[in-house]
Amino acid sequence: MVPAIRKAFNNAFTVEKYEAFLKDLHSLHPGDIEFRVSETPVFVDKAFAQKMIDACERIVDVICEPSFLSLTERSIPAGEKVPNENKQAHMIAFDFGVCMNEAGELEPQLIEMQGFPTLFGFQVYYPEVVQRHFDIPSNYSQFLNGYTKETYIELLRKLIIGSHATENVILLEIKPEEQKTRIDFSCTKDYIGIEAVCLTKLMQEGRKLYYMKDGVKTEVKRIYNRIIFDDLKANKEKLGDVVDITQDLDVEWLPHPNWFYRISKFTLPFIQHPYIPETFFLNEIKQLPDDLSKYVLKPLFSFAGQGVIIDVTQEDIDAINDPENYILQKKVQYADVVETPDDPAKVEIRIMYVWPDGDERPHAAINLARMSKGKMIGVRYNKDKTWVGGSVAFVERSV
Repeated sequence: MVPAIRKAFNNAFTVEKYEAFLKDLHSLHPGDIEFRVSETPVFVDKAFAQKMIDACERIVDVICEPSFLSLTERSIPAGEKVPNENKQAHMIAFDFGVCMNEAGELEPQLIEMQGFPTLFGFQVYYPEVVQRHFDIPSNYSQFLNGYTKETYIELLRKLIIGSHATENVILLEIKPEEQKTRIDFSCTKDYIGIEAVCLTKLMQEGRKLYYMKDGVKTEVKRIYNRIIFDDLKANKEKLGDVVDITQDLDVEWLPHPNWFYRISKFTLPFIQHPYIPETFFLNEIKQLPDDLSKYVLKPLFSFAGQGVIIDVTQEDIDAINDPENYILQKKVQYADVVETPDDPAKVEIRIMYVWPDGDERPHAAINLARMSKGKMIGVRYNKDKTWVGGSVAFVERSV
């Protein structure tokens, strides 16, 4: 996206360099990276980065309004509301597609957002390995708002551990050793010391939770939550008798599970901004658009792209029995923006926000990127392709 840097990177690229980079990347925690890692990072100048931040800040304005909790109460499915909700989402992810507007200019368009953690640990480690093997300009960084590796890790430690002892804080997931994002769990432990614990390993006594650490029963006082309730429901029978985490338990959550739903597709119809595609609750549309091909249909309570209809027809609309649980969103056109040795690649950039206790607003801290040559971002759309997969945006620093 920065032509001179892109040209220099591509000219210097060799398959041998990429293979050496991958070998180095996988060496820290062998076997922990299952997803494909792209041959290239993305380069983003200050102007484009500011456009993404402007859109994020507009959303943050809405999130910080006193009415936001009541506005999003319906977003939490029945039976999944967890007590003791925090008044803030400690971690938020905003996904932007890099698109081309009618004037032929690149602009970001919001695709999705989540009040949920993502690769906050791995995105420290991975770009460092990129920089060991490829020439990255010194004034470009994966960190935002002036963070460095040292200040960011200190932020992450305070954010996740809070005032507790490290052993009383856990990363909670379903079978963490099998998750495709487990490299992030390993990196998080490297940086701040907390264990990734499976839900099946939790023990409950009254309102308190415990886990075994080095053979010692240890109280859990704070949970860095990585469980998506959709996954929990899908795996409930396989898991057997586990602690019901929707109970009133004597633990702190980070982020609290309810924020996964509050900051999500459900929030989009409430926000207007040039870089946020117009979005409507399906049941509130009085007159459907004349050209449905310009819209996508998304179920509110399905995640990871499941149930999304890209090429919408009237028949699709008519087949829906619960239109209050769907949104119709204006389709965005990803730009073929990254030159590669064959076909150009499309890009999504995820701006990752943090909201430390005591702060009035969240702020941007780090990012990741994903590259695609298929119809959508995702593994199943990019089989047998190169210069696609997980990546990072190196963003031009303001100073």
